Amino acid sequence: MSSAVFLITGVQAAGKSTVAQALAERFPKSAHVRGDAFRRFVVSGREEMDAEPSAEALGQLRLRHRLAADAADTYAEAGFTAVLQDVILGDLLTWTAARVRTRPLYVVVLAPRPDAVAAREASRAKSAYGTFSVADLDGVLRATTPRIGLWLDTSEQTVEETVDEILARRVPYEGPPA
Repeated sequence: MSSAVFLITGVQAAGKSTVAQALAERFPKSAHVRGDAFRRFVVSGREEMDAEPSAEALGQLRLRHRLAADAADTYAEAGFTAVLQDVILGDLLTWTAARVRTRPLYVVVLAPRPDAVAAREASRAKSAYGTFSVADLDGVLRATTPRIGLWLDTSEQTVEETVDEILARRVPYEGPPA
């Protein structure tokens, strides 16, 4: 495979980082672009997301997703397969996918059951859920996120099984229906 971009999303503790890393490791020349790194680059004035985000928080979230898409494209232009992962929910999924210029682009939504996410979250050293609950974010994912790309219920899968399924079932994303 020549250069491509895989955009992987899902709620916190859905397995995005682990799956993205394992997927990137399957390619001879790849980069794992962690969207959350762009949030952490903000030293002063960062507005965090919450249930009722401010206009500034939404603007910073769009900036984060735009920077991540640009980074993935830059790696792809240099011949890498870029695996971009971040929490990208609701209409921001199509908005972010539209910012990725590289083709092929593969959109993958990791959507394990809420009970599986809660169990994963409980076993992690870090806590990803602050003002949101697993049920809250899962509701946003399922109710507001467009059904684009490959949606996978990874509740019962190993990381390797998930990566195998992504590679076997990938279909290039060409944009929203006209």
